[in-house]
Amino acid sequence: QVQLVESGGGSVQAGGSLKLSCITSQYMSRNCGEAWHRQIPGKERELVASVSREGTIFYANSVLGRFTISRDNVQNTLELQMDNLTTADTARYYCAASFGGPSWRPCNYWGQGTQVTVS
Repeated sequence: QVQLVESGGGSVQAGGSLKLSCITSQYMSRNCGEAWHRQIPGKERELVASVSREGTIFYANSVLGRFTISRDNVQNTLELQMDNLTTADTARYYCAASFGGPSWRPCNYWGQGTQVTVS
């Protein structure tokens, strides 16, 4: 089963920055919309930011102006630059190629997640 590989999580003080990276694949770069989600234990997973195959970007209101999503369809990577972090950003962050794709092989690929802790 295809899995994405995240890196870059860790612990940081409030006001600091972290950059998450994710290795995707050529298939995902060519066919899938990609996104970062996050989850706090006991709560539902929420969409943080997404970027379609065509480059259309969405941000959750809670991160707008602080986070920047980017994808490189040549290097097959997805990144999330997180600035001015707050304690409310503490969560496990998941990379996903989770929307779009052909009907016979819709995109639904996820990583194992990387922990971000802001204190």
